[in-house]
Amino acid sequence: MGQLRPWTNVSMALLAAGILLGGQPAVAVAAPKPVPPIPTVTEAVTSKLLGQAERSATSSAAAEQTRITVSRQDGRWAFGTAVAVAPRTKDAHPTGAVFIARADAGRWQVAFDGEAAFSALAAESPLVTERERQVFGTSPAPMLAGGDYRTGMALPFAVGQTWTLTGGPHGWGGGAPYSSVDLSGGDQVVRAARGGTAYTMCQGWIRVIHDRGYSTDYYHLWSSISVNGAAVGEGAYLGYTGTDVTCGGSATGRHVHFGLRQNSAYVAIAGHGIGKWEIVAGAAYQGGARHGSAWAGIGGGVYNYGALGFNQAVVDANGGGTLTRRSGPGSGYGSLGSVGDGATVTISCSANGTSHTGRYGTTALWNRLSDGSWVSDAYLWTGVNGPVNGWC
Repeated sequence: MGQLRPWTNVSMALLAAGILLGGQPAVAVAAPKPVPPIPTVTEAVTSKLLGQAERSATSSAAAEQTRITVSRQDGRWAFGTAVAVAPRTKDAHPTGAVFIARADAGRWQVAFDGEAAFSALAAESPLVTERERQVFGTSPAPMLAGGDYRTGMALPFAVGQTWTLTGGPHGWGGGAPYSSVDLSGGDQVVRAARGGTAYTMCQGWIRVIHDRGYSTDYYHLWSSISVNGAAVGEGAYLGYTGTDVTCGGSATGRHVHFGLRQNSAYVAIAGHGIGKWEIVAGAAYQGGARHGSAWAGIGGGVYNYGALGFNQAVVDANGGGTLTRRSGPGSGYGSLGSVGDGATVTISCSANGTSHTGRYGTTALWNRLSDGSWVSDAYLWTGVNGPVNGWC
């Protein structure tokens, strides 16, 4: 066998160019690309939460300022709460969500409460209770339910009490939408505005998820309950008004910061019926609430009349007094008596009749009440611009 020749600079160059001795091309073997690590459920939820926070004016949280609590986990399923902590400054409030996550092909699919995907995952998840499934399974309605401002909610304190409206409609974190109001007084016990399932987002912050895509937030609470999907009815104890800012923001006096959400986002509370009051917006923290012709501005008292039924209305005689009840859908029909401003009436069905002008404009719509009499819709507040219980 002949003597092997030593490597030369030329042969080394040829090898580097992919040519082996003998003129045969070399098979280039690329270094394997590093496989990115599979994210944990905490990392997946954090990523989604921070994306939501970036779209909100309420928080500029980084990953180290998030609190992800996995309260339930079983194999490829996880359930819990996710909070982005806000700075402790005025008009800052934390953002957060209840989440369901499912591992698929090494990746976590994460959905937040109010999203359509949340309802879909809840229907399959073994971690969700039957009561939760009933609430989550309600398909989220279009935002503001397509112009339907009925909530079926009472005010967040005991029916029959009067509290002070210390802050009119303002943002959850100061900016739009003006989703929240501040309330204080009475026995200072904060209660669920409507039945649903309750979750402790962080100390002092409770969220209750309701039907129709709605949820309500209660912040600054003292002695708040610790819950993980507990079923609560309207009026259930949630905590006391307070000044807790564990997850950020500020509070100069004890109160509850009461916020309205729908479909995974805060929505303007103005126009909605809460405790038989229509919330009215103004500049931030201004505005007020109206019950019939009665007005409560900042510093005024709001009496909790309880929830307005979805087929009910509050009489608004547009200045006080009474509203005439007729035997048919028009002013030419005989009088059957009257009903006072601010009274609650139940509507059986509706029909068109003579036109009248009330606080919100002119309409020919008349409503037949449960006692058989008729009143013009111009003098009723229902939360809907149209029939609430079908046509007669």
